[in-house]
Amino acid sequence: MKKEETRNFFHEFKNRRGHGDCDDFFERLEQHRMYHREFHRMHRSLHFFRPFALLFNLLILFLLFKLEGIKAIVIFIAALLVAKEIVQVLFLLHLEKRIFRPIEALKKGVEEIARGNYGIKVECEMRNEIGILVASFNEMAHKLEESEKIKSEYEENRKALIANISHDLKTPITSIQGYIEAILDGEGIALEIKNKYLQIIHYNIIYVNKLIDDLFLFSKLDLQKLNFQFEKVQVRAFMSDLTEELGLELEERQVQFFYTDKMEQDLPILLDRKRMHQALRNIVGNALKYGPDKGLIIKAELSKQGDLVCIKLIDNGPGIPADKLPHIFDRFYRVDKERTKDLMSTGLGLAIARELLQAHGGSIAAFSEEGKGTCFTITLPLTV
Repeated sequence: MKKEETRNFFHEFKNRRGHGDCDDFFERLEQHRMYHREFHRMHRSLHFFRPFALLFNLLILFLLFKLEGIKAIVIFIAALLVAKEIVQVLFLLHLEKRIFRPIEALKKGVEEIARGNYGIKVECEMRNEIGILVASFNEMAHKLEESEKIKSEYEENRKALIANISHDLKTPITSIQGYIEAILDGEGIALEIKNKYLQIIHYNIIYVNKLIDDLFLFSKLDLQKLNFQFEKVQVRAFMSDLTEELGLELEERQVQFFYTDKMEQDLPILLDRKRMHQALRNIVGNALKYGPDKGLIIKAELSKQGDLVCIKLIDNGPGIPADKLPHIFDRFYRVDKERTKDLMSTGLGLAIARELLQAHGGSIAAFSEEGKGTCFTITLPLTV
């Protein structure tokens, strides 16, 4: 009665929900119940088989003593005894295949995990609870292996980060130290030369300060501890204000800037104005660093692609070599170290831009060809 009531309850619950996920749930539930029944059926069989086998053997012995001398009956009883032994052997082989071997393999797998071998996988084709246990073990081992890989990659990145920070800080600090010593040692140094040295010192201090600011921001992004002030913003109005501001700044640098709005209507997106300004400025800053000293052109385009807002930033710079293009969003990566050194590049601008855009649920990609400039494509999700 209880089984029937439970079945009716599940059937009624399924009809009321009417979702595809519900079908999967009940399919897994029924499969689990089937495995559960098989396991307990085998357990009960083994439980009752032992006393039955004992009674059967006693009966055989009793009949052998009682019917001694009757050849046909003795042969019949001996055949029963042999049949019983064959059945017992087959049952135990079946039990070994479906229970004992998988458990032994699982035991070895656990020992491998204990040794730190997370790449272990236990083979088991049984469709019972032991099979479910083995599948769960394999899934756990896979997750441990992935976790170990992430941990190893994180440790390598941490070492590389420390090495890069040490290198990038050492260069300007050594320069500052050298010029200060020159000023202190040069008693009769000309005022013009002293001012030049002080200007270089000031330049390097600004660079160190910017590097520290970028490192602090990136570390917060990496640890997901940077606070965002998200708000619903009309994207056309936001881009219009931003490009107008950028246009004025770029005009002072004698850079031509063009903005094209290809959207038919203004649509809302969820963003942090300050952080989005920073992300886009970092991309524009990358074009300024690598672009030509004269004749640089930067174009910005706004469009809609399905449920996404697409922002393109295109320049006519020297382009990025194909072998270096996949690495431009890496921390401290510079396509041309000698060129960007004088422009106070920290090598974190594009890495920070990518992290900021991903925090907005968006993405960024770069397309470039040497001698034909670079195009950065940003996508952001629309909001309701």
